[in-house]
Amino acid sequence: MDAWSAAILSHPDPERLTAEITPPVSVRCEIASHVVRRRCDAMCGIAGSLQLHGGTVDREQLQHMIGAIRYRGPDDVGIYSHGPIGLAHARLSIIDLAGGHQPMSIAQDALWITFNGEIFNYIELRDELISKGHRFTSSSDTEVLLHLYQEEGERCVERLNGQWAFAIWDAPRHKLFLSRDRFGVRPLYYTHTHGEFLFASEIKALLACPKVACAIDLKGLDQIFTFWVTVPPRTAFLGISQLPPGHSMVIEDGRVTMAPYWTLDFAPAATNGRTTDNRLAEELRTLLEDATRIRLRADVPVGAYLSGGIDSTVIAALARRNAGERIRTFSVAFEAGDFDESRFQHEASSFLGTSHQDVWCRHEDIVRVFSEVIWHTEQPILRSAPAPLYLLAKLVRDSGFKVVLTGEGADELFGGYDIFKETKIRQFWGRRPDSSWRPLLLKRLYPYLPGIQRQSLEYLKHFFHVTQQELNDPFFSHLPRWELTGKAKQFFSVSTRAELAATDAVSSLLRDLPT
Repeated sequence: MDAWSAAILSHPDPERLTAEITPPVSVRCEIASHVVRRRCDAMCGIAGSLQLHGGTVDREQLQHMIGAIRYRGPDDVGIYSHGPIGLAHARLSIIDLAGGHQPMSIAQDALWITFNGEIFNYIELRDELISKGHRFTSSSDTEVLLHLYQEEGERCVERLNGQWAFAIWDAPRHKLFLSRDRFGVRPLYYTHTHGEFLFASEIKALLACPKVACAIDLKGLDQIFTFWVTVPPRTAFLGISQLPPGHSMVIEDGRVTMAPYWTLDFAPAATNGRTTDNRLAEELRTLLEDATRIRLRADVPVGAYLSGGIDSTVIAALARRNAGERIRTFSVAFEAGDFDESRFQHEASSFLGTSHQDVWCRHEDIVRVFSEVIWHTEQPILRSAPAPLYLLAKLVRDSGFKVVLTGEGADELFGGYDIFKETKIRQFWGRRPDSSWRPLLLKRLYPYLPGIQRQSLEYLKHFFHVTQQELNDPFFSHLPRWELTGKAKQFFSVSTRAELAATDAVSSLLRDLPT
C-alpha cells in the first residue's frame, strides 16, 4: 500500500495513475466495481407483509410501516394490497422521475415489485430484453428488474450490476421473492410472527406493527461489543433478522428458504503470478472507470464526497472526466486540527476544478446529533465517526443533491487501513517475540496518536502481544481490536453478563468461516 499511496501522491497526472502503479492483488470485476460506492442521502424505503396461512393483509398496518420510514422517500409513496400480500414503497426519485411509481406491476398485475436501490446496467439489460420481445411502458430500472425476473426467474439477480433490496410478488405462483445486493449496500430486515411474514428497509418499520415485540438480542449485543457490528442474519433485536448480503429468499407455500446467489471468488495465487503488474493496473483502471461511468446515470445531479484522501480523490477525478462538466463535491472539516484534512480537500477540489462545499464539525456537533445517528443505525455505536458522516449527508441533502459517489470500500480492498500495516509489524515482531526493538515500530505507524507515543515498551507488548500460536490465527489482524472493544462488556448488567457467560462471538464467527 505504501508504493500505491506514494505513487498517487507524487504522480503529475492523476488521470493516468491507475495504469502506472501496482494494485496489490488481481482484482475481479465484482469487487472493484464496488469501490465506487453510490450513496443516496436517503434512498427509497420498502416494506411488505405476507399472510403465510391465508387471510387478508392489513392495509392500515402497511401504512404505519411505510410511514415509519417515510423520510427515506420524500418524493412519492405507494401501497399495493391484494388478498394475503401487501407491498409499500416510499420513493426518492433518481431515474425516470415521472414514470417510476411503486409498487410497480407488469404482465396484467401478475408480477409486482417494491424496490430500493439502483441497477446500474439497466440500459444494457433493457436493450437485451427488448430484443427478446419485452415491451416497456417506462424508462425506469424498476421495470427492467420486473421483466428480467419474468425472463429468467430467481436467477435474474446474477445479471445485475447494482445495489438493491427488493421484493417481487409472483401472483400466479403465490411466491414472494426477496433479494439483497452482493455487498449489502442496501438494507433488508424481516421477521415472521403470528403466521405473518414482514419485511422492511429498517427495523423501525417492523416495530411499527403491534405484533412485533421490541426486545434486545443479547447475542447480537455481544457481537456489537466485539466486532462493532452484528454478523448477518443477526441484528440487535430479538426475532428480527437481516437478509445477508449476496442472498435471496423465497416464501412459497408457507415455507421460507434462503440461499446465497453469489460468493466471493479469490483467484489462485498462481494465476496472479502469471499476470504482469502493469496489466493488473490497466485492468483496475478499466474497472474503476467503468464503475464510475455507469454510476453517473441519473435524471438528477450527481455529486461526490471528497475526504482529501486517495480513494475519494480518484473517484472524483473519474467522475469529473466522465461527467463532461464541473461536478459538486462535499467534505467534512474538523475544528480539531488532528483530524482536519480540509487543506487536502481544497487542494484536490482546486486541482479537479470542482464546485466544493464543506461542513464544519465540532465536538459539540457530534454530541448534538449522536442520538439521531443511533436512531438511524438502530444499534449501539462504539465510535463517533458516523456523526460527522451524518452531518455531511445533511449538507448534501440541503444542497439539493440526492446522489453522491464515494470511495468507501477501497481501504478494505487495497489494504489502506493502518491495521493492515500494523499486522505486518506484528508478524515481523512475532518471528522474534522477545525483541525489544520490533514493537517500537508501532510508534512509527501511529505518530498521530499521542497515547501510543507516551506508552512504555511493556504497554505495547501487553496490548499488541504476539505469540507463535496467534500468528496462525485467521483473526490475527483484528484480535487486539476485538479484545479492547470487549472490555466494555464489563459494564453490562449482572444478569446480562450471566446470560452471555457461555457466549464467545469470535469462536462463533470462526465456525462460520468458509473452509
